[in-house]
Amino acid sequence: MKKLLTSSFGYPKIGENRQLKKSLEEFWAGKINRDSFFKQTQELNFSRIKKQKDANIDFISSNDFSLYDQMLDMSVMFGIIPDRFKEISDELELYFAMARGNAKSVACEMSKWFDSNYHYIKPEITENFNLKENKPLKNYLSIKNDLKIETIPSMFGPWTFLKLAKNYKKENFESILMDLVPLYRQILKELQDEKVEFVRIEEPAFVFDLTDAEAKVLIKAYNRLTENLNIKIIVQTYYESLSQYERITSELPVYSLGLDFISNTQNFENIKKFGFPKNKKLIAGIVSGRDIWKTDIAKTLNFIEELSKTIGSEELIISNAAPLFHLPVSLEFEKGHLNPQLLELLSFADDRLQELDMLKQIVVKGEKPPAQDFASIIKSFADESVKKKVAGIDENSIGRKEEFVQRKALQDKSLNLPLFPTTTIGSFPQTPQVRKARADFKNGRISKTQYDDFIKSETQKVMKLQEEIDLDILVHGEFERNDMVEYFGEKLKGFAFTKNGWVQSYGSRCVKPPIIFTDVSREEKMTVDNITYAQSLTKKPLKGMLTGPVTILNWSFFRKDIPKKEIAFQLAIALRDEVLDLESAGIKIIQIDEAAFREGLPLKKEKQKDYLDWAVKSFRLTNDKVKPQTQIHSHMCYSEFDEIIGDIYKMDFDVISIEASRSRGEIIEVFEKMKFDRSIGLGVYDIHSPRIPPQDEIFEIVDRSIKVIDKGFFWINPDCGLKTRGYEETIPALKNMVAVAKKARAAAVD
Repeated sequence: MKKLLTSSFGYPKIGENRQLKKSLEEFWAGKINRDSFFKQTQELNFSRIKKQKDANIDFISSNDFSLYDQMLDMSVMFGIIPDRFKEISDELELYFAMARGNAKSVACEMSKWFDSNYHYIKPEITENFNLKENKPLKNYLSIKNDLKIETIPSMFGPWTFLKLAKNYKKENFESILMDLVPLYRQILKELQDEKVEFVRIEEPAFVFDLTDAEAKVLIKAYNRLTENLNIKIIVQTYYESLSQYERITSELPVYSLGLDFISNTQNFENIKKFGFPKNKKLIAGIVSGRDIWKTDIAKTLNFIEELSKTIGSEELIISNAAPLFHLPVSLEFEKGHLNPQLLELLSFADDRLQELDMLKQIVVKGEKPPAQDFASIIKSFADESVKKKVAGIDENSIGRKEEFVQRKALQDKSLNLPLFPTTTIGSFPQTPQVRKARADFKNGRISKTQYDDFIKSETQKVMKLQEEIDLDILVHGEFERNDMVEYFGEKLKGFAFTKNGWVQSYGSRCVKPPIIFTDVSREEKMTVDNITYAQSLTKKPLKGMLTGPVTILNWSFFRKDIPKKEIAFQLAIALRDEVLDLESAGIKIIQIDEAAFREGLPLKKEKQKDYLDWAVKSFRLTNDKVKPQTQIHSHMCYSEFDEIIGDIYKMDFDVISIEASRSRGEIIEVFEKMKFDRSIGLGVYDIHSPRIPPQDEIFEIVDRSIKVIDKGFFWINPDCGLKTRGYEETIPALKNMVAVAKKARAAAVD
């Protein structure tokens, strides 16, 4: 091969030590001023660019840093501002109000980014929009002038931006798309005038199933977008195979196409079947941006050679296959912390850059590939007894034997709940005192007895608080839990935990996904002691809180060589033991959260049936041996549920809670179209915003809901856990929620 270049995009925004989180939260709290905030975030962005330059990356993206979310950046750049925020003149205040809400207005809707745990802010299409600022150009010039580094300005393309937006009718899609095109043309023209050679347009929505008509519109838009422009456009796709491959690769008027060869085999199959245009460059995504398992260098070198021969070119650009922000930043922090054998299997964002450079040096300079022996390490971790348990499952018998109507009658009699029962999703605020006590215990500064006493004290306080607020179903507050997945992973075999493996979920919110490195099993009770202690403090029913198998799986870095179904079933068997122990301890309500159920749905429809089949079965497996009197809840949040509501119904829970506040109850439309004879709580206020929802706003959602949902099936709750909020917001919000429930009951009786 004569020439091999490297490209990277989507490098993590948060910093090695979560500097972005700290800067944001200090700014929001008034601890630093605006100038300091901008200085800190610019330094963080510059450090990202320098790292990629130091790793000898040839094509480095710029404008892929954000103060909160890149889709929100695009909305503000195009002046797509919902009317409820139009009175805000200060640009930064407006930006964060759209992201987080303010005293007057609900934040813009937040949803899951494709099939990941990243949350983006949905654009709300307005009637008029125009280019307020050329952000790609501004960022490019800042880096060029200050760092003397040439980059490729990056932005989401018009197709993806509009496909992921809301507030327009589907029949108007083409006309709105064509209205957006001139704004993109203006950006490209101004970049071209500054002698910028390349621009990267990210179009992950090209991997959604595309009809012939959609492909025609897409190509029409790009023809108009690129007309009479000379700037070299790279269209980057990822997360799945390019849809309408033959047509788009041949007709899309761009310099280069980026394809993902990690998440699927279809892209390469299409290249072998249809070829790749000689007039376009291929950017081959050959190192993973989604998982943390080290690249098999020998195997990848063989693929590079085969791919080069197949496309008939000795020039190739290699890249990460998906944005690197899905990965922790650096593996350096884990040396001396993780099992050395496990460490040999891992690769984080910085390591991906090194892998790309290594592949380039081996190909171009003929350097020797490293020796890698993953198989023997993996084999040493295996637990055959767990595999046998899964193999012995009769999938046809999974599920509860009694029908919902029978169970509900027994549960109503046992629980004796009022109309429109009120509850929370599970967690209560994790105050600085809670976080300090956990850190002190972890670092040996306090004993286990002292820590347990502290947790009991916090539990006592929250139980008393819930009774004072007059909630109907109580929770224990989850003060002992650092994270809804990590907590359970720490109590199960087969998991490992990083010291500093943080990944951005949204804004300042970061998570530290566990690593499922081998077969999973439960050795002892995980939640029973804390739950039963809390139940002893009240006569009201209390929910036992568990995280479901699909969510634990999707929010962990799981092994790629074990089928996801098998891991989910292993988790379900472990959780079933816990469910039965809770039931035996007298807990009448058990919530098994599946917040990530929807996000794991494959992007291609042809792959969805298989996923939904085993995902539903894994949930049912967790509770298929409980008594009919035991009420099983689940919770889902921040996703598009309408297309899979029938499969959600098949999970056969007794009660489900679903986010509905940021979308202002739009999910209710789903239940207007189908009879959903299960109990349901549509989240009536947004816990990801610091604002306190007024009663009339909550009542509007409740009133609309009970017009289409049977009153006897409707519950009232926030849209998610209260962990990230403060008590100064939580208490008045819950009081308003309970007041609305009582008002709704009175109105229903009248």
